[in-house]
Amino acid sequence: MMSKYYNLKYLKGDLTGGLVAGVVALPLALAFGVQSGLGAIAGLYGAIAVGIFAAIFGGTRTQASGPTGPMTVVSAALVAASIELTGSLESAMPIIILTFLAGGVFQIIFGLINIAGYVKYFPYPVVSGFMSGVGLIIIILQLFPFAGLGSEKSTWLVMQDLPRLFTDFNWQALTLGVFTVLVYVVFPYITKAIPSALVALVLASVASYFLQWDVPIIGEIPSGLPSLQVSGLFSVDASAYAIILEYALVLAVLGSIDSLLTSVIADNMTKTKHNSNRELIGQGIGNSIAAIFGGIPGAGATKGTVININSGGRTRLSGAVHGLFLLAVLLGLGKLAAYIPLSVLAGLLIPIALKIIDVKGLKHLLVVPRADAVVLIIVLLITTFGSLIQAVGIGLLLASLLFMKRSSDIGEKGMEVGTIAGFDGEKPWQDEIEFYEEYKDKVYIKHLYGPLFFGFTSHFQDEIKNIPEQIQALIIRMDRVPYIDQSGLYAIENAVLDLEKRGVQVLLTAVQEQPKDKLVSIDIVPDLISEAHIFEEINGAFTYLKNNLKSKTSKTS
Repeated sequence: MMSKYYNLKYLKGDLTGGLVAGVVALPLALAFGVQSGLGAIAGLYGAIAVGIFAAIFGGTRTQASGPTGPMTVVSAALVAASIELTGSLESAMPIIILTFLAGGVFQIIFGLINIAGYVKYFPYPVVSGFMSGVGLIIIILQLFPFAGLGSEKSTWLVMQDLPRLFTDFNWQALTLGVFTVLVYVVFPYITKAIPSALVALVLASVASYFLQWDVPIIGEIPSGLPSLQVSGLFSVDASAYAIILEYALVLAVLGSIDSLLTSVIADNMTKTKHNSNRELIGQGIGNSIAAIFGGIPGAGATKGTVININSGGRTRLSGAVHGLFLLAVLLGLGKLAAYIPLSVLAGLLIPIALKIIDVKGLKHLLVVPRADAVVLIIVLLITTFGSLIQAVGIGLLLASLLFMKRSSDIGEKGMEVGTIAGFDGEKPWQDEIEFYEEYKDKVYIKHLYGPLFFGFTSHFQDEIKNIPEQIQALIIRMDRVPYIDQSGLYAIENAVLDLEKRGVQVLLTAVQEQPKDKLVSIDIVPDLISEAHIFEEINGAFTYLKNNLKSKTSKTS
């Protein structure tokens, strides 16, 4: 049965996907609320508002949105800065609410002016360093709650206070925290039918309650619908507007990047195409509504989205159901959540934070271009121990300056610095015409010009995705690629992985010294592209494919 607005065949999957995603989101929403400094209820309010309204108005049909690690870390930094300025959380609330609201409005504006088209130009080392720094912040700030102790609000002060962790720890809270981590990690090996985060939360909390252990708990959580938090917004002191503008922009930019990355993952899983600008508008609406009810801001949650899709979610209804489930929890189970130990929430956040850290980027620090490694480390350190805002700004500035320096060096050597050509209408070179005429329906030849750097990687990956299904092989001519940076390396890696899933062979020709050294250093060669698929001359690739395609044809005939 088909409705004008909704295909009822998706109803069962949407309800199942939304409910499972909501179950997964519940413990994380509570944990992120506590992490933010505004309390567990703020995490739940944020998860409900962003979950429902980003799903309805957003541009990704299967997105499950809510508080995320990166957004929570920025929110916590804002809360700490606002309290320092005003003296107490109560007097800081108008600044905090206004900042969250402004961040949502900025996201709506970003969607209206097509800022999504520029987000893709963020260099990989900047994003990697920032995300790894965010992961480290969560881990450092959860060390003391994990051991049942009160914690300082900045990573630097926590590091200075570390000796107290070994002398004053609460062994009961620490036991619950370790138990939570073990259940979270081990339970998926038993079954994935029930989210391990929820199992860990329930088992550890029930154990604490019946054992009557003396451990810090969440405490009373308001039940019922939240009230509007708009009083005092128009009496904010002018001196606070610098903080408001600064943090609102960071929340908007980070939330946009976080959401759009998750949207790409959802596209790959469902074979659909999201609307980037609409997605930002939807996220902005969700975050604005969350703000006026005192909820922390969120973004597209990768884990929740993947679980939603794997559980059957296919339309916006699934994301809305995920938020409505959390609303039902708020109305009915708030009193039970009050008994959850803080060390249990810390036990959930620490392994999640470890997943935020970009292990791949850190592992390759010694082999990627030195300038990229330096940018990544600087951004990571400033993010972790300094200012989140300055980390992104300095990282972008350094990456841009280094690219200009590379381009200047290449120009001085008399080499061509152009853009990456597109597939559509890309004319074959003179030495390709004969092969092209015979194999144009089976083989694509891609010409790359100039350095493959962060400014072109998104375009390159989009071009790869547009290769028709019938193509059996891709030749990438790298005659004119003198340099490749970390973003370019991972762009090629992702492209090869995508093509490999489709059974498309990738061949490289005329690879220059620096690009080949870097491809080898992070094991793209030979793990993904064997040495047998790299040729000094284009004719070698042609000969290989003629033999390979013939044998493939003969086997299937």
